Order: sequence, then structure tokens, then C-alpha cells
Amino acid sequence: MARVSRAPSTETALPTKHKQLGLSDDEILGIYNKLVLIRAIEERIWALNRQGKVPIAASSQGHEAAQLGSLTAAQKDGSCFLFPYYRDVALKIAVGLEPEQVMRSFMGKVGDPYSGGRQFPFQGADLPHKIIQISNVVSAGVTQATGYALAGKLKHEETVVLCYFGEGGSSQGEVHEAMNFAGVHNLPIVYICENNRYAISVPQNRQMAVGNVADRAESYGFRGVVVDGMDFFASLQATSDAILHARSQGPILLEMKVERFMPHTTDDDDRRYRPSNEVETARQQDPVLTIADYLKVHGILTDEQLDSMRNEAQEKVDEATDSAEAAPPPDASTIHDHLFAS
Repeated sequence: MARVSRAPSTETALPTKHKQLGLSDDEILGIYNKLVLIRAIEERIWALNRQGKVPIAASSQGHEAAQLGSLTAAQKDGSCFLFPYYRDVALKIAVGLEPEQVMRSFMGKVGDPYSGGRQFPFQGADLPHKIIQISNVVSAGVTQATGYALAGKLKHEETVVLCYFGEGGSSQGEVHEAMNFAGVHNLPIVYICENNRYAISVPQNRQMAVGNVADRAESYGFRGVVVDGMDFFASLQATSDAILHARSQGPILLEMKVERFMPHTTDDDDRRYRPSNEVETARQQDPVLTIADYLKVHGILTDEQLDSMRNEAQEKVDEATDSAEAAPPPDASTIHDHLFAS
């Protein structure tokens, strides 16, 4: 990431939110720069799908504050392992992937860091960044994450597992089995439910009788916390607290209330089941806008710097797109690589 010079700081009577959470001006500016790049990448991926160059994509637009807030907490802790799910695009890009790697994954080309262009985008393992996503089977990763937490506890490690899923996925039997197991064995795991109120097209009130997914945690013997997932700072604070709790006291469930700005996937048409003004209203909470406003108020970002960020992001996305389009698909002779021992 190119360094962006920041505007002169303005004095405030109270410490700013980011400094209260241990972030410097440069760090919060860098996080926002990542967010601008992530949004540019996602918008390009959606356009490439419409051109027939990306088979399918699930967008994180509207979920970014929850994903980046929780990831920032995990990175500041330094001893976390992540099991994200298929909508955690922002999280996976923010760990350090280059735009070209992202584009190659979505186009199924050589250079995909997860599966070498063989699987659903971003599906597989990215061990250098402490991430595993086994598949896009709904909530299958929850039991696997719980097993990883058990292994860490048995080995007396400091590792805390962060496990992500949607509120629709929380209705899968594996989630209940995993959380019950984690409660019984007091495992160091933070369950993060990104609740956008739609399981594809099914609204929350048709999925469950409870108002909050977090309310279920008590039945497994641990805490459940509702978080404003549209607020980066609230997501960071809640996850930081949850990591400390999981390491010292056992499992905890965070329910991040978020909005889904886009259809379920590129194959979906959400106009068939969502009120026409719902997304427009939700976009008033867009973290791309709200965090920019915060940075401007505190003299960390100017309009000129924001324009520069956007232009730089677009240039990176253009270069990554050209490179990925020119890259070859995986060679057919490698189809059995990583599947069978020789």
C-alpha cells in the first residue's frame, strides 16, 4: 500500500475512537485505504461476472466494517486463527492478498493463492495468513473451527479461533452441535455471526423465532453479545474483548448486525424479495462513507487525499484485471495435485 500523507490533526477535547482502541492516525488511515481498495475490487468482480469472465461471486459489501473490525482485533492480538465463510471477501483481501491474486482466484487462473484456480473463489486454505475455509458448504466450517480450538487447548497454545458464519447458517445442525461441544469443553473460540437478515431470500423472521442469534448462546453455557456490525470501531472493540474472554474464560458468540448491499450472489436477483428502498436506506450506513466522514472530522483525511486513494485503487484494480485475464488456467495435468499422496 502506498503511503498516503494525512491532513494536519485537529485538537479534540476527548481521545478519538481509534486512539482509544490503540490505533494511530496512520493505522486507521491505512485500514480505510484497504477498504477503498476492497470496494473497488468487489465492484470490478461484479462487472466481470456480467461479462462472463467471473463465474460466480458473493459480495461482502455492507459487511466490511464487521470483517475489518474483527480482523484488526485478531491481528493486534497476534495469536488468532480464522475460519471465515464465503461472504468474508473483505477480510480475506485485507489480510494481505494482492489485487492480482484476488482476480486470479475469481477468474480461476494460475496464481490463485487458495486452490490454484480449482475451486470456488477464495475456497481452501491460506495458511500464511492463518486462514482456512474448507468449502462453501453452509456452516461446515463451524465444526472444523471448533475442532481447531480443541486442538489448541489440548496443546496448551495461546491460539483463539475466530469462526464466521451467517444468520441463515446458524440454523444448520452443525452450528448447534459445535457450540454445544465448545460450551462443554470450554474452548477458546469466538463465534462471529454476520447477521444481514436474509438467508438468500428468506428473511430472519421466517428463519427463527428469536430476535437475536446471540440469545442462543446461553443455552450452550456461554455469553452472547449483539454488536453494531456497521460500526468498525464497535466491531473492533467487541472482538478485542471477545478474544480476551475466549482465551481466559471460554467460548463467546458475537452477533454482528450488518446489511447486505448486494444480492446473495451474482446468480441472485434480490429485487424479487426485498423492498425497493431497503438497500438505498441501508447504504446510508455504508462504512466507505461513515469512516471517511470520521477521518475528515478529525483532520486525518481530506477530499483531495480521498480522490487520490480512489484513483490509486482503480489503477491497481485495472492492472490486476489485465494480468489475471492474461494468465492461463490451471494445467489439466495438475488436476490430481494435492489430492493423493504419491
